[in-house]
Amino acid sequence: MAETASIIRRIRNEVGDFTSPFLDTFLGGDELSSYDLSETGVTEVTAKVTTTDPPTTVDLVADVDYVLDSAEGRIVLVNPRYSPLHHGQTLIVRGTAQGLFADADLETYIDDAVRQHAYGRSLTTRYRDSQGFIRYDREPITLKNLPAVEEPLVAYLAAINILWTLATDAATDIDISTAEGTFVPRTQRYRQLMQHIGDATTGLQGRYNQLAQQLNVGLGRIEMFTARRVSRTTNRLVPVFVEREYDDSSMPRRLLPPIDGEEYDDESGVPSPAYPGLWG
Repeated sequence: MAETASIIRRIRNEVGDFTSPFLDTFLGGDELSSYDLSETGVTEVTAKVTTTDPPTTVDLVADVDYVLDSAEGRIVLVNPRYSPLHHGQTLIVRGTAQGLFADADLETYIDDAVRQHAYGRSLTTRYRDSQGFIRYDREPITLKNLPAVEEPLVAYLAAINILWTLATDAATDIDISTAEGTFVPRTQRYRQLMQHIGDATTGLQGRYNQLAQQLNVGLGRIEMFTARRVSRTTNRLVPVFVEREYDDSSMPRRLLPPIDGEEYDDESGVPSPAYPGLWG
């Protein structure tokens, strides 16, 4: 079973978006209650206040003693005992910065990657029911039952979508050229991102496609379909059912393949003279 935390670690390794710990110390001066941390996008913050006279250390409680602005990287003391921070008191904040993307953002990319990678696939399990009949249980593939060999592929596909997001942000950058001869090629970031994403055979996209083709998974996998036949007597499509194993005693499952050509529908409103279910 694939775990979201392990895939997030793979994605951060692929895009170079690592978390970083930090430690900030602020001295009290009876003036400030709000302090800017050295990092933005912080998580897992612990704060404490130390006092020199008498020497004590008090662990602060979130939303009781302080309020944290994770995105801006700012801590605001709200307890009147420490707000503002007095002389002789020291605020120590320890935490972790999440990088460019938060774990919640990466989980969204992972969900999209799983839906694309496992689209139209299911796992079939053969078992015998309480009455002695052989049954087949078909469960759609999700992150919980994703085969371990396909876990890196989901991470690659999510990393590709993340790089596309970064490339969209870099697409608005323009090269800077000054009269003094200074030239800053800001568009190079966009070109490098697109080169790393690659196409069907190069870059991270080609890496995913090659492994997906070897395992025959993903949206580009080879599929086998059943051609539908139209009855010569009724001009209606003959129903198609899912193929079953020899010993499968479950009820037949009907297939409803999409029907093309709806753009040619008659919108005149004139009723058809054919009787439904008989002919035409």
